[in-house]
Amino acid sequence: MEQLLSDQPPAPEAGAEPPAEVLAVVDALYPLSGTQPDDDPPALAVLHRRLEYCCAAFQACHYRALSRDLPVLLAGAQRAAHAAPHDRVGEAHGLLSRALQLATSFLHKYGVGAAVQAAVVADRALAAAERSGDAVQIGAASRRVAKSLLYQQRPQAAVDYAISTARRLEPDLSARGSLGLSTLGMLYLNAALAAAERDSAGALIDRAKDVAERQGADLDEDYTMFGPTNVELHRVDMFVRFEDGWSALDTAAGLEPSAVADMSRERRARHHIARAHAALLTRRKDEAANELLKADTLAPEELEGRPETVSLVKDVLGATPRPGARLRALAGRCGLQA
Repeated sequence: MEQLLSDQPPAPEAGAEPPAEVLAVVDALYPLSGTQPDDDPPALAVLHRRLEYCCAAFQACHYRALSRDLPVLLAGAQRAAHAAPHDRVGEAHGLLSRALQLATSFLHKYGVGAAVQAAVVADRALAAAERSGDAVQIGAASRRVAKSLLYQQRPQAAVDYAISTARRLEPDLSARGSLGLSTLGMLYLNAALAAAERDSAGALIDRAKDVAERQGADLDEDYTMFGPTNVELHRVDMFVRFEDGWSALDTAAGLEPSAVADMSRERRARHHIARAHAALLTRRKDEAANELLKADTLAPEELEGRPETVSLVKDVLGATPRPGARLRALAGRCGLQA
């Protein structure tokens, strides 16, 4: 009633717009007014260390820290790529691509609200990867492009692009050992989560499972956490996406707890969120709330400000007759009225 009577436009829903510090990452892609063209670019060794720090921050769900350091990394990597000597052009553009890929993944955390910006950054990452000539970087950048297509409401284009890239690069990626296999497997997992039909999505996850079996173990090559466990975590995600909560919970129950515990903090938090969604689908309201609180304890920044998780917190809160203090506190931090 208040919105109907008000002359002011309604405020956007909580989590509908990415925070300013997220969009500041995009600003780093353009020259800063205080940067002189003849400034010496950072050394590649320094940029590699900074990239490792930023990737670790992403996996630990320290997104505020990442938003502070990522713009510096992007600016430095661009300058280094432009100024790289002939014998290090491939390395410099590979590093630039990896930094842009990380920026794309960061923007993807904020869903449709950052879809346009993420698509621009993903295209830049792919261009830099192609310039590097590194099949691993090309494959890794391509899966960010595929995910961007999904957020632009083009799921079939995302599936087709990821599969065609995987087939084109498979010989080169297979020759790169576990690093290449992780890249190949993640392409199939991205295609699976974009597939519109459950049978085709399941078949693509099975392809990723075959690649994981060739790899033989859960490994964090290129910060992918790819392996048999991550494949099954994505299977849980797939069932949730098709609103089959029972199958999602059954698959989750079959996972080895110690293997899940070895996953990155970001991946474990996302799994708790998927389990919360599955529990809500099966009307296990208390379990849904408990899974959200586990995710919040593990990685609070994985829930706050993200449209998908804020919406889930809102649904769980609405389904809980007497929400506890911790759930109300989480809702408040997500910008919801508890």
